[in-house]
Amino acid sequence: MARPSLPCAVVAVLLLALLPTPSTAGDPDLLQDICVADLTSAVKVNGFACKAAVTEDDFYFKGLAAAGNTNNTYGSVVTGANVEKLPGLNTLGVSMSRIDYAPGGLNPPHTHPRATEMVFVLQGTLDVGFITTANKLYTKTISAGDVFVFPRGLLHFQKNNGDTPAAVISAFNSQLPGTQSLAMTLFAASPEVPDGVLTKAFQVGTKEVEKIKSRLAPKKR
Repeated sequence: MARPSLPCAVVAVLLLALLPTPSTAGDPDLLQDICVADLTSAVKVNGFACKAAVTEDDFYFKGLAAAGNTNNTYGSVVTGANVEKLPGLNTLGVSMSRIDYAPGGLNPPHTHPRATEMVFVLQGTLDVGFITTANKLYTKTISAGDVFVFPRGLLHFQKNNGDTPAAVISAFNSQLPGTQSLAMTLFAASPEVPDGVLTKAFQVGTKEVEKIKSRLAPKKR
């Protein structure tokens, strides 16, 4: 018997409600009701300066309704609803995203240095996992209606091994969780990580390192 599905709006509210309160979140406590981010301000603070002219649209974003374009190298795409897209999130300590996966698509190993992530599967089936600092892998196959948590700062991934598209809604306890992709960080940093560091770390030759770098280099337009 098929499991009943929950409306996306209900899912979003439930995910955010389950995240830690601001006092235990990754972001500092807020000191006022609202502080809508002024994304054009030259003032540098831990977060964003507050803007004076606030409207309802500062608290509104509709970018998670439609599936993203997965026609890329990894066959997955992340659509963020963080403070950079939704200025009203500034100082509130929460954000969301939608991740879409083509059949065979991968959200490659990465970390969120400032947030724990909780995903709710909208459709499809995914093989997901995270690795602890003791090099212990925790992995699970999750399907529509399932929830899985990736602890803050730990390396994790999601892979669609099915033959149909998959999608999740992610919730974070930070207005801007940050994403650090393992492969891109090591092989596509600017300036480059020295070949000698990578050959020693991965026990491979310079040719192998340069080959990986060339494949991950930004495409020239």
